[in-house]
Amino acid sequence: MQVVKEYVQRWYQSGLDPDEYICHQKQGNLVEIEEAETGRRQTVLTFCTNDVLGLVQNKAVQQAAIDAILQYGTSNSSCSVLSGRIDLHRQLEAEISAFKHLPHTQLFLNAWMAMQALMDAFCHLAIPVPGFQNTRETIIFTDVLNHGCIVSAIANSGTRSGKLFGHSPRVRVRAYRHCDVDDLARKMQRYTRPDDRIMIISDAVFSMDGDIAPLPEMIDVASQYEGSVLVMDEAHASGALGKTGRGIYEHFDLLPQHAIERGVIPLIMTTFSKFGASVGAAISSPVSELIPLLNVSPTSIGTCSLAPPLTAAALASLRQVRQHPELVQRLQENTRYLRSRLIEHDFTAIGETNVIPVILPAEVNPKHFARQLLNDHGVWVSPIWFIAKPRLRITANALHTREEMDQLVNAMTIVREAVYKTTISA
Repeated sequence: MQVVKEYVQRWYQSGLDPDEYICHQKQGNLVEIEEAETGRRQTVLTFCTNDVLGLVQNKAVQQAAIDAILQYGTSNSSCSVLSGRIDLHRQLEAEISAFKHLPHTQLFLNAWMAMQALMDAFCHLAIPVPGFQNTRETIIFTDVLNHGCIVSAIANSGTRSGKLFGHSPRVRVRAYRHCDVDDLARKMQRYTRPDDRIMIISDAVFSMDGDIAPLPEMIDVASQYEGSVLVMDEAHASGALGKTGRGIYEHFDLLPQHAIERGVIPLIMTTFSKFGASVGAAISSPVSELIPLLNVSPTSIGTCSLAPPLTAAALASLRQVRQHPELVQRLQENTRYLRSRLIEHDFTAIGETNVIPVILPAEVNPKHFARQLLNDHGVWVSPIWFIAKPRLRITANALHTREEMDQLVNAMTIVREAVYKTTISA
């Protein structure tokens, strides 16, 4: 552990460690937090929550979670294949399938496990079956800025989880430039072999840049390789994109059926930590045969199924979205307003969604900027300084008022004047 100790000491000395805050209570977007290092408490206005539709504190969602605990207990205490499947799972899968216009859905504890299960199921199938042998290699094309859950899954796609050595045909991975469909087309033409099983995988909304994948053009490219699989990670798209929050297909006025008619197999990953007031993930597919393979993947069969209160909260949230599309419209209105106000005040706000990254000059430490914003103005945003180009990551949600968004922009303007004057001029 000596290397770990020395590394962490240098990490602290370099100022790379994040500021840690402990939440004590929430009311709307007002949060009482405690600074872990000093114990100082304050109530702040948050712009760093992923509760995009404000459903975490929705009474119907809270009551659904409570009722599920009373009916099923706090945990299923088993994986779904053995004895951990409850009726709430079936209801949630059916609701997601209807919401995403794909008939077959499988639940997971989180996106990381869902993505790994997909690699296991698609690339390596499940267990040896007498009389069946797959000899076709898989090639995966991935956007260079895809989320870590995708990166981790494809990095480990060479062998089935739980197996140190695999006997499946080889899996090859090629990255293409961010949202560059021309580069994707070139890479597919260059690296695809006649008998390859093809997967293209992308975030729908990119979590650090707030931009949207060019889905129609991606379908155009994929359609040149009949039977190719197109995976959309809709973690930040569900509840946020489209007139009713159904995600990237609705945003582009498409249905997954459009891809199917072009010879492309659409898969969608939905997560519940943003719009769903819960945690967990699901993969939806037009192909029923994929589901049993996902169900017996190591990340499913070796783990407890999604707990009853979490399942119930996600289910109730999804029903709230379907019943109240005005929540989605309010989120989109707030997104447009906040972005316009930031641009009016000469901030570099990139992307086009409710994930609003504000790029700072290289000389400005985002952590120092965010700390001053929090301590002096009671406004909480997320500084990003080591996993992407330095920036402030701001998230708008449906509960923000225009007065709160103006408060953020005004505070940022004041802090900018102070920080830039002492940092850049020096």
